[in-house]
Amino acid sequence: TAAQRQDLVRCTTCGRSFAQDVLLRHDPICRKIFNKKRKPFNSLKQRLQGTEIMTVKKQPPQKGDIRFVFLFFPLQKQPVKKSNWRQHHEDLIHAIRSARQVTKALKEGRPLPPPPPPSINPDYIQCPHCSRRFNEAAAQRHIKFCEEQAARRAFAAKATGQ
Repeated sequence: TAAQRQDLVRCTTCGRSFAQDVLLRHDPICRKIFNKKRKPFNSLKQRLQGTEIMTVKKQPPQKGDIRFVFLFFPLQKQPVKKSNWRQHHEDLIHAIRSARQVTKALKEGRPLPPPPPPSINPDYIQCPHCSRRFNEAAAQRHIKFCEEQAARRAFAAKATGQ
């Protein structure tokens, strides 16, 4: 085996070692394989092969198509909400500090400190009827509901008062 190892020659393409006569056969095949670009494997095509499911090709939008108009000429830009990560971070730090104070008070047997005041999220909308705060989507639903409830309560109070 030591004599055979000395006769081995390295392939310049793949780096494997072969005997001289084998390398003459290997080299053209190796160059042919390594110079080819492999197509990316399409697992969807593979899964659907042989089934009755038809693949739907998306066609590019035509100029007269309404989707084309909105795709290239949007009506108005969506307002980008400003990130308030710093406020969230500070709220988290205050919550951790107050939790540590509670733990320390429990260990030492002292009375518990008062809870930290709740932070107000500036992105939330306040309900004019009940003063609760909601995100935009929930606020739209809630304010309508709360307005109806307030009207019912007012009507019930008026009816019982008369």
